[in-house]
Amino acid sequence: MIIYTYSKARQKLLSLLDNAKKEGEILIKRKDGSYFIVRPLNRPKSPLDVKGVDVKLSSDDIINAIREIRERG
Repeated sequence: MIIYTYSKARQKLLSLLDNAKKEGEILIKRKDGSYFIVRPLNRPKSPLDVKGVDVKLSSDDIINAIREIRERG
């Protein structure tokens, strides 16, 4: 487990966060001897968070398709 001093953690925050993501968690030690844990938050993804599909349709194509469907019904 990687341990940063408070001073190093302040100076190298980006590196600290990258290491926490890679290692799972990082410790920060203060001068008074207290320790703190930094770890990435694993947030669950939404089932609706899906990659889009490029169907190569213009807005005019979509509008025309909608008009055509409305005329049928």
